[in-house]
Amino acid sequence: MAKNKISLVELIQILAQYRNNIIVNIKHLQKDYQRTGIKRVKGVRNENGELLQPWLRTENIDNAEYVGMGEFQFNRNTATINMLIKRKVKLAKFEDQTPTIEVAGLLVNDLNSFNNYTIVSNGKINVKSLQIKISNKKAFDLLKEKGVLDAEDFDFRAEHTIQLDNLPLVAANSSYSSIDGLFNELAEIKVLTSIISAHLRKESDVFVAGQLDEFKKHYLSKNVYINFPTTNEYTDIHEALVNGTLDSRLSYKIDIGSQDILNLSKFHSANKFLNRMYRLYDKITGEIIIKPTFAIALNENIAFRHRLLSSRTNITKVDELMKPIFDDFLGLEQNGIVVDILKKVGVDSLAQLLQHKQAGKQISKEEMIAALTAANTKLEQYVENIYQDRISPLVFYIGCTGALPEEIKVKPMNAEEAAAKYPNLQFSKDEQQGTFFAVGDSIISIYAKTEYYSKKLAILNPS
Repeated sequence: MAKNKISLVELIQILAQYRNNIIVNIKHLQKDYQRTGIKRVKGVRNENGELLQPWLRTENIDNAEYVGMGEFQFNRNTATINMLIKRKVKLAKFEDQTPTIEVAGLLVNDLNSFNNYTIVSNGKINVKSLQIKISNKKAFDLLKEKGVLDAEDFDFRAEHTIQLDNLPLVAANSSYSSIDGLFNELAEIKVLTSIISAHLRKESDVFVAGQLDEFKKHYLSKNVYINFPTTNEYTDIHEALVNGTLDSRLSYKIDIGSQDILNLSKFHSANKFLNRMYRLYDKITGEIIIKPTFAIALNENIAFRHRLLSSRTNITKVDELMKPIFDDFLGLEQNGIVVDILKKVGVDSLAQLLQHKQAGKQISKEEMIAALTAANTKLEQYVENIYQDRISPLVFYIGCTGALPEEIKVKPMNAEEAAAKYPNLQFSKDEQQGTFFAVGDSIISIYAKTEYYSKKLAILNPS
């Protein structure tokens, strides 16, 4: 490790920067690849556990030895790095391989499939090396300067092997941004995106309902991505563990929370919270909607009111954070919180529509769906940028080293100590065995979960 001038994280940043000038030997990657989860197969199981295959399948348009360098993604709460590789595929009937060219008036003979290859899994190297070709001399010179290439001269025809398993995962002098205030910002956006996603679950700003039905029949999402149903290869995990096709390991989760809410998983889904705290009713007939969802909230004759809560209802800090956002979005209380979130992220169109709606103006369903869709995209990208820039590098460092960075000097607490100091925190069974650190106004939690993975080599569809 002493002779290397670069950490794995720094190497991946370079590969990501020049990803359009690098191609990867996919055959080599697949040959040595080990799954990090349970293998999933396409189809659904009937009541007898038999696998029912989809009536369509995908075929690679090319069977090339090389593919474009994938996009690298840091996991949000484990020391894991994935490389997402995209390949061109076509749809064909499973029985006779007859190609499917058109669906719902759209050509589908040039679709993309996406496969994740886990480069680092829970702080351990999962892919020992990559074999690549480089078409950009600047990229070659930089990688050579960093000590990961053996070749002397640039040759765009040459294949280079980059060893990953002899690199330190993180640099010794790594520094990290403050996470103060980030959790509350992420929590508010999570609540709002949950509301928006619940509205859009069966809606599209491009296609009509009949087209969406055709997409579903052909295993395509409303964004025209391939979306086959999948199920675990093994129907009996215990049996698979006994016969050696499955194995288990501890995965260490690192979460960011506040002094009141331990992590984002504590939040209710939008529809669950809607049912918990609100009533939907028909403005004309006054009829109460028994099972309210945001999917029907786009109807013009639907109105909202607060649900009368029983004395047994336990109002938590999660409820206290979610309710003002729901009240504002539903027009029950004009506190400005939704518009503030949207304007901060640069989603002015939806902010204006909500203001017009609260002022009593009629907004068409199509106009609202278009604004919700645009807002959802920007909100998700904003959150992704926060994770990639400020949270995931810290999570990765903790997961790889087993320690907090040197500049964060705080004492660890167990769950009992954390609960005594911060009584609003709620712990899952796994979290009760964890370790907790109070860092500014945030809580960093580290806890273990048992995960299973297929021991067979992955050849076609790694997870």
